[in-house]
Amino acid sequence: MMSNDENNGRTPTLADVARLAGVSTATVSRYLNSPDRVIEETRKKVGNAVLELGYAPNFNARALAAKRTNTIGAIIPTMENAIFARGLQAFQEELGRSGITLLVASSSYQTELEEEQIRTLVSRGADGILLIGFHRDPKIYEFLKRQNVPVVVAWVFDQNAKVSTVGFDNYEAMKALADKVISMGHRRIATITASPEGNDRASERLRGIRASMTGAGIPETELSIVEAEYGIDEGGAALEELLRQSVRPSVVICGNDVLAVGAIAKAQELGLRVPEDISVTGFDDIEIAKISSPALTTVHVPHRRMGKEAANILIGLVNATQTQSSVLIETSLVMRTSLGKA
Repeated sequence: MMSNDENNGRTPTLADVARLAGVSTATVSRYLNSPDRVIEETRKKVGNAVLELGYAPNFNARALAAKRTNTIGAIIPTMENAIFARGLQAFQEELGRSGITLLVASSSYQTELEEEQIRTLVSRGADGILLIGFHRDPKIYEFLKRQNVPVVVAWVFDQNAKVSTVGFDNYEAMKALADKVISMGHRRIATITASPEGNDRASERLRGIRASMTGAGIPETELSIVEAEYGIDEGGAALEELLRQSVRPSVVICGNDVLAVGAIAKAQELGLRVPEDISVTGFDDIEIAKISSPALTTVHVPHRRMGKEAANILIGLVNATQTQSSVLIETSLVMRTSLGKA
């Protein structure tokens, strides 16, 4: 089989991918155009070969020859709710001022699907790509580097990362909220969170809650955790699960506003008063947080600024007018009425 080094620096071909994966060129072509028609085992073989060789099919020879398509891709985890909408809107507006078209895909929090979408955007000639969070195979970043496609990672911040980042410290933001919760007397603490597996934003927020509890002398083992997909109904179902436990929490810290609103609605449906009987907090400060009843205590994330900064950095990287850089976006607590004293 041929390795990337054995290509002697030449651009890898479809045949090279087929040889490395041990399949026919027709199978590789089918994988690139209709991956759902290829069995999972073969998909993995071909996908790994594509990544290892840095192969990208030429769907638009004229644009690639000109080295520019004036398109930038963005892959977000979900379009099911408004978590990413405001930041992405500002990102698109800023790109539009430079005459750049945005192509958006949703990975549904599926790592393999995101990898396919990244390869597709590159093969379609995307000049740069916006990604959310760090959690993915390092080979993806190597692939993008070989293809000379700049990338910005948003919703997280790490000045030591090997790529540009624009975002906030999820750990510190959630720790600040948890510190406030504990300062109001709460000791029986629960959280409704997305699965931290493959979601570094969720895992860092969970770590922030635990650190706050430890700092206050509350064993982190006493934290009640229910994992749920992001959705209002899911937030409600998760709250019911928490209430079935032997010790009822006095506060539920939710991983985002959507889960929190669902939890509040279910609590009220069950005859509980918020915050008199149980307090609920969110994260993000999207529009629904203000109109919730009671209004939601949450962490304000400047989504629009994050989107604008990400666009400016990516445009600079594409135009080679700036080098890799990272921007820290400050969050803040927004105290409303869903959080009361214990």
